[in-house]
Amino acid sequence: MTIRCSIGTAKVLGLKKLKVDALPTTAYLMVGEHCRFNCGFCAQARESSAREDLLSRVSWPKFENDALLQGFVNADLESQSILQRICFQVVQDKAALVETKEWVKSIHAQSQLPICVSAGARTIEEVGELLDLGVDHISIALDAATPEIYAQNKDGSWEERFSLLKDSVKRFPGHMATHLIVGLGESEEEMAKCIQTLYDLGITVALFAFTPVKGTRLEELPPPKMSQYRRVQVAHDLIRQGLARIEQFKFCDGKIIHFGMEINDLKMMRQGEPFRTSGCSGCNRPYYNETPGKELYNYPRILTSEEIDRAWANVLQETEWDNTQ
Repeated sequence: MTIRCSIGTAKVLGLKKLKVDALPTTAYLMVGEHCRFNCGFCAQARESSAREDLLSRVSWPKFENDALLQGFVNADLESQSILQRICFQVVQDKAALVETKEWVKSIHAQSQLPICVSAGARTIEEVGELLDLGVDHISIALDAATPEIYAQNKDGSWEERFSLLKDSVKRFPGHMATHLIVGLGESEEEMAKCIQTLYDLGITVALFAFTPVKGTRLEELPPPKMSQYRRVQVAHDLIRQGLARIEQFKFCDGKIIHFGMEINDLKMMRQGEPFRTSGCSGCNRPYYNETPGKELYNYPRILTSEEIDRAWANVLQETEWDNTQ
């Protein structure tokens, strides 16, 4: 049996030698290949002609199971102090979910790190089976903020996946998560409303910026403007922390033009936290959406003071900000 892991994970586990400027704080493992679904943005989609070792911008080299498991055993003290979580990315082929269960058992025997699984579980029973194996979080990706955007870019039904998420978090509170991708055609208002709905249900949200990948159906679609992404990040941070609700925000033509608090007050209170990678605790996904050398959508580390200033300046760009209370 073989498995892929992100190139950064391979570095941390001593399986690859390379220079990186940010190490992953989660070990990212990918089970399965050539998905039965045909998401327009995904390198693993059914009709994608992208490189088979890609997921978003990240390369995922393949290893034999013994080599990977030995990597967890032999990880040096620095690596052991870096890793906070293990995350399985499950490509939806016929055997992947079964393989994932076996991998969860094997990893549990070698590591006490919490495990999350990002998988297209089809039933609440499948969710329960994974949790019974000791999985900490299960992510069922919506990706799209609305049913309409989902239908344009993914197979299946947004309503069905949302219903499964809602039923699962009701039965297994504190264990459910989802992914949302900014830049698929939704408005900032639609994305903020979706985020609020999910947190009201107790579902953790991981924000991604749409990333065009050569060989995918959406390879010509540009990534979201940084100003758009920064406003959604701030909205997400305020909602996640319980500092504000969407009813306090102001919108104009779908754009956020006020958060119910002054920008300078928000900057002083939250610093760079809204702009760091979101999702399960211990997940930083270095360069998953980013190109090295360019401004980062999701920072995998604490921001510098200059990065904080630039990020908050981006919030105010390309919109008529409402300075009235």
